[in-house]
Amino acid sequence: MQFQDLIDHPRALPSIPEAVASLMTELDQDDPDLRRIGSLLSSDPALTTRALRLANSSFFNLQRQVASVQEAAVVLGLNHVRTMVMGAALGSAFRKVEGVDLAQFWRYSLNVATMARSLAPVVKQDAGLAFTAGLVHSLGDLVMHMGMPDEMRRIDFSVPPLALDRPQAEFSALGYTYSDVSAAFASKWNFPDPIVRSLQYLHAPFEGEHYEMLAGVLHMAVWRARAQEVQLDANGMAATYPDMVGLVMGLDLDSVLAKDPAAWTSQGDLAAFID
Repeated sequence: MQFQDLIDHPRALPSIPEAVASLMTELDQDDPDLRRIGSLLSSDPALTTRALRLANSSFFNLQRQVASVQEAAVVLGLNHVRTMVMGAALGSAFRKVEGVDLAQFWRYSLNVATMARSLAPVVKQDAGLAFTAGLVHSLGDLVMHMGMPDEMRRIDFSVPPLALDRPQAEFSALGYTYSDVSAAFASKWNFPDPIVRSLQYLHAPFEGEHYEMLAGVLHMAVWRARAQEVQLDANGMAATYPDMVGLVMGLDLDSVLAKDPAAWTSQGDLAAFID
């Protein structure tokens, strides 16, 4: 399927919930109103439940239990509120996708988000934006499976979805990759421009005239999370480490591994995404 045909496919891109659209509009204001944000969150019971699950998960590492969305908005700060809102909305939008193990998908996505957040301050990037970019970077994979299941079944058969060489396989077969679709999705849902660009240039953050440091953070986080998924040993990580991206960012293999989370995502952490 051609790229634009996929993006225009009625089954491929879920519509953004009304409450989320209003929340994103408010979050994009110069001076967002936390009281209105809390009110909008509370207006959607399913969104409220998922948002509280995510706020109380290990990813935000809060010192106390958050009991209301208004409290979550105050405690987490605006960037993480955005992540919380989008995470809750995405869990609702993608309840079942043919050919995708959603538990594995969200575990991997959250590992990328956690790794990106850890790496971002090292290269002076916003940690909240990095976390959100990591969380949504692979949504294109879900969209592709929903919009063209037959084509994706053939690609899945030859190259597993989380293999390190998956982007090359998708590009060879289709002329585009999951991150291109993720960027279109993020643009459609009015994500901040830095996140959209980080998805557009995920696989080549520093090529040609482009210099997208947030995309570089995401590129490195994706490599590390996929290495974890396929259980690469030390030799495997050394052989596959994206050294040219690391060179531009001033990161070597040891410095990236030093940013590994204390614990990778567990099944219990997925409650906000998997019913």
